[in-house]
Amino acid sequence: MTSPYRAALGAAFDELHPRLRAYFDAIPAGAVGRGTGVFETVGTPRRWLWPVLAVFARSHVMFPVWEREVPFTVENRSVGAPFGQPAVAAARTFLLRSGHATMSDVIRVDGGAIVDRLGDPVRAEARFAATVRDGGLRLRSTAVWLVVRGRRVRIPDPLAPVVALTEQWDDQHEQQRVSIVVRAPLIGRIYQYRGRFRYSIERAAATREHSATQEHRRARTQSGESSE
Repeated sequence: MTSPYRAALGAAFDELHPRLRAYFDAIPAGAVGRGTGVFETVGTPRRWLWPVLAVFARSHVMFPVWEREVPFTVENRSVGAPFGQPAVAAARTFLLRSGHATMSDVIRVDGGAIVDRLGDPVRAEARFAATVRDGGLRLRSTAVWLVVRGRRVRIPDPLAPVVALTEQWDDQHEQQRVSIVVRAPLIGRIYQYRGRFRYSIERAAATREHSATQEHRRARTQSGESSE
């Protein structure tokens, strides 16, 4: 078993910080990768873009917000992909002021590149070049498609947004740091999230038990009971 990141990076995968190798490597069968943390910023302060983002929000891609210090969780699971390619399904759940919102995507490898299919149902697809720098992972989009009624429509390169992702390990604070920035030609930065989290591989059953416990605690807190 391998992961899309290991397949795309090849020998460069071993240049990642050891804690990042654990994050980007294959998730064993019967297990799930789970992280909790805080996004320092989510969304865009450009409110005139929010109606466009609202369309993507319905498919669990981006959200029409500009918020700070947003708690979130992430769950990664190995899944099957066409032609036997390694793939990972990810769900990032943001605790926004309006409530929970989940970003869904499936990441696979194709010809040495990372391909990310975003949304549920899929609303967009991006192809990334992957590199390792100073022990961190960097992804930069090289092509972007919209998915309209199940058909992929490539956005011409001069008009296509550029998505840049950086994942690093912070030794001082013993946590992972992530930054995603989406920039559009002529407009500039149109969406971002940046934050820190801690992550571990757990048995899928243990994760369900953890989630049930968390839901129980939230329910008790909302009803005014002590969570102790």
